[in-house]
Order: sequence, then structure tokens, then C-alpha cells
Amino acid sequence: MKYEPKLEKTFMCPLEYGLDIFGGKWKSRIICVLSAHSVMRYNELRKELANITDAVLAAMLKELIADEFISRKQYNEIPPKVEYSLTKKGQSVLPILQSICLWSRQQTKDQLSKKLPPCKTCDQLL
Repeated sequence: MKYEPKLEKTFMCPLEYGLDIFGGKWKSRIICVLSAHSVMRYNELRKELANITDAVLAAMLKELIADEFISRKQYNEIPPKVEYSLTKKGQSVLPILQSICLWSRQQTKDQLSKKLPPCKTCDQLL
């Protein structure tokens, strides 16, 4: 059963829409991982994201599909085969995510940069 909010979301400016789409921890990471691999299966995504739960990954994928950032292709075979890839809309946000990654690197001090591991998916975008 899908959670339905009691109040409809209202956005007062375009920035709020963007933050709603990418404000969470996982959606931007999923997009970055898919950009580095072009097409991935569910288990490949899960392994790449490491500490994500199945419930969260499934929910984030459904939301990204509903927002048309990624596509889901299901093959009629046994065992079931499903592949995920970025749509043109999903690819259009890569420069934004790259800019955020670059800005974050510039803002980190030496101490923080030791705590922040290199972003291998963003590095591939650069």
C-alpha cells in the first residue's frame, strides 16, 4: 500500500521543486550511479549503493520512475530481468549534480576532505 499524503504538495518557487526531487540522500546517488553505468539491474544498483535497504531502494526507484528521471525495462523471461537507465530528463540533471559535487569539494577544509571519500560516480562526470 502506497503512502498518500493528506495535503497536496505546493511549491512557492522552482527551487522548492528541485529540493523536493533531490533533497533526500538516495535519489541523487542513484542518478549518479546510473550515469556511470548507463544500464543496471536492481542487484547491481543495490551493491553499488552499499548501505541502502531494499525497501528504500524500491521506493526511490518508483519515485524516480514516476518523475520520469529513470526508465524501467522489464523482459518477459524467467527469472525476471529488469533494467534501469536514465531518461533524457535524468541526464539533464547531471550537470547540476556535478556542480553541487564541485562546490562541495571547494567548500571542504582539509579536515573535512579527509572525512569525505572521493565520489567515484561524480568523478566520472567531470
